[in-house]
Amino acid sequence: MKLLLVIAPENFRDEELEVPRSVFDRHGIGYDIASTKTGICSGMLGATAEATLALDKVVSDEYAGIVIVGGIGAQDHLWDNAALQDLVRTFFESGSVVAAICLSPVVLAKAGILKGREATVFRSPASVKEMKKGGTVLVDIPVVADMDLITAAGPSVAEAFAEAIVDKLVC
Repeated sequence: MKLLLVIAPENFRDEELEVPRSVFDRHGIGYDIASTKTGICSGMLGATAEATLALDKVVSDEYAGIVIVGGIGAQDHLWDNAALQDLVRTFFESGSVVAAICLSPVVLAKAGILKGREATVFRSPASVKEMKKGGTVLVDIPVVADMDLITAAGPSVAEAFAEAIVDKLVC
């Protein structure tokens, strides 16, 4: 079983990648990291990670789900990425786990999969506006699991977010 982890090429939120990776490692769940381009990506707090896949080259049926990391880079590089929105819809339509944390749930809203669904997001004026525009039933709790959609509000709940993903995968 393998997940696709998506990060922005710069300014992803470090612990929203590192904490889930350690949880997935502990549970024996593999993963690949993708971004808008391949190569070394930089986090907001100084971490780095190598994206071995570009979003437009991902073969979705090789993965059990997609996990999108937040941070200000998500708003700058991921919110309006057409290839990522297509991937999100593909994973969603196939019944795979679709998960996003911090500012990245906006990608799910923009992909059109949150209409009428409960979700949470790191609240900023722009993120709340985009979530509502996408028809999301916005709730103010740390982690929301609505069927195979999992959203989380930010880095402080990264471990609970990752555990919710694991729970969905092993069901």
